[in-house]
Amino acid sequence: MSFLILAFAAGVLTIVSPCILPVLPFVLARADRPFLRNGLPMLLGMALAFSAVATLAAVGGGWAVQANEYGRIAALGLLALFALTLLFPQLAERLARPLVALGARMASSGEGGEGGNPSLLSSLALGSATGLLWAPCAGPVLGLILTGAAIQGANAGTSLLLLAYAGGAATSLALSLLVGGRVYALLRRSLGISQWAKRAVGAAVLAGVALIATGLDTGLLSQLSLGSTSKIEQTLINVFQTQAPRDGQMTVTDAIPLAAAKAETAPIPASTPIAWQDSTFAPLAGATGWINTAPLAGADLRGKVVLVDFWTYSCINCLRTLPYIRAWADKYREAGLVVLGVHSPEFAFEKKENNVRRAVKDLGLAYPVAIDSRHAIWRGFDNQAWPALYFVDAQGRVRHQVFGEGQYEASERLIQKLLAERNGQGVRDAGLVAVRGEGVQAAPGDRVLSGETYVGHERAVNFVPAGGLRADRAQRYEAAASVALNHWTLGGQWLVEAERAVAAQAGARLAYRFRARDLHLVLGRDAGAAPVRFRVLVDGKPPAHNHGTDIAADGSGVIDAHRLYQLVRLPASAGDHLFEIEFLDPGAHVYAFTFG
Repeated sequence: MSFLILAFAAGVLTIVSPCILPVLPFVLARADRPFLRNGLPMLLGMALAFSAVATLAAVGGGWAVQANEYGRIAALGLLALFALTLLFPQLAERLARPLVALGARMASSGEGGEGGNPSLLSSLALGSATGLLWAPCAGPVLGLILTGAAIQGANAGTSLLLLAYAGGAATSLALSLLVGGRVYALLRRSLGISQWAKRAVGAAVLAGVALIATGLDTGLLSQLSLGSTSKIEQTLINVFQTQAPRDGQMTVTDAIPLAAAKAETAPIPASTPIAWQDSTFAPLAGATGWINTAPLAGADLRGKVVLVDFWTYSCINCLRTLPYIRAWADKYREAGLVVLGVHSPEFAFEKKENNVRRAVKDLGLAYPVAIDSRHAIWRGFDNQAWPALYFVDAQGRVRHQVFGEGQYEASERLIQKLLAERNGQGVRDAGLVAVRGEGVQAAPGDRVLSGETYVGHERAVNFVPAGGLRADRAQRYEAAASVALNHWTLGGQWLVEAERAVAAQAGARLAYRFRARDLHLVLGRDAGAAPVRFRVLVDGKPPAHNHGTDIAADGSGVIDAHRLYQLVRLPASAGDHLFEIEFLDPGAHVYAFTFG
């Protein structure tokens, strides 16, 4: 319920986002008509159409995107026709013929249609067309919903969240429509400008159609900082995700969430007889493969304290927890602890077993790892985020959950507590592990003001310049002359797909202005292709001693596999810096920026 409220609130906030501007003329075009028979059905149609299309786009693949393109073309034509009838009243009369009866009824409802009564169906159709065209600025909340849809699959919960988001937007638009209707009525009574007002609205609708048809609605408008709600949405996410404190005061920090975390059930008193809970580990049967072990089931873990770690190998938050998890696995193995990694992918390349096996080897993980490429174990645990730790006692009960980085001391104390319950005595060494992560596994800096930024069009935000990203088609981009903090730009020939951007020719460039100590980029290359060379600049110069572990001091590096690359390591995170990367060969795959 809390995440539904969050989705609704994020939708309400779209009224102050510049990406709502293209649909405002369509909504206000009927400000002079009764709200219940015109405005309300139109907004309902918009919310339903957007929810349906967004659900299909998140889970349906390329065919859904292509189908929506045809729907957008039809909707643009319908709304352009509607605008023309507002501009030219005589055209509405001519369009009253059977060939275009639908467009005529929509345009003339309440102003020349039969009986002068507005049509519920025409308003609903107009709203549905608007829903096909609306492309909201993808803030953090919508990004979480779409990611959850892609991972969890099509379900009622996903559609309900999208409907809540669209409902919030419709609610704020309804207020605008009610206010606009009163202003229109006042002007009509006092100034007698009814026909001129209609023509002005018609011109605005045509301008909105042109804006959407040229892609400026997702380009120029998404860059206007005045209406940006991302910071407000992120604050709401933080509020809704905070869990009620439990033993050790562990809370959600630095996670990549997909839904609000659920509170833990109250522990069972020690005096109560406890039976082994086989159901806890039943989801392990959904693993598509195993590393460092034969397939495990509940019987193999009976009587053990188990730490289950949900992770994915390109996730910086997950990587920074691994030094602690490795240390706990080594220290407490003899006392009865089993660490079980569950690799649940975020990107498509992380579903490939060979990639996961290579990552486990490179990261030095010796404990069992379940390959969860279909997210069966993820769903079985009803998991919510990367990384996520589940602490299971010797009776098979999940005693605690930790979402995100941090809380390491409390987590280790909990492991010691569960082992003491199992063994009837405390662990021999009650001290805490001393861990220092290196490279991408190092703890983050103190002043990180840049957040994870996706490059694929499905979740991309803060792209400049005007014109926006062209989805699923090769395009030559002109890099912006300057970019603001946490904004990025492309230069050269790119193919921007749902979860990545592919450099279509040598010389493709990407720039990002950031504030953090470390900058990482999730990169890959075409299967079987030669390594892709690239060159990095920081503030217009080679990084020198500020280079990351995956490049040289002169900024040169190569993409040899799909993984997370550390490209910049500054001595401190104060101040803004401009990061630039140029790919000297075609075929680079760029997924997401992360910072530390």
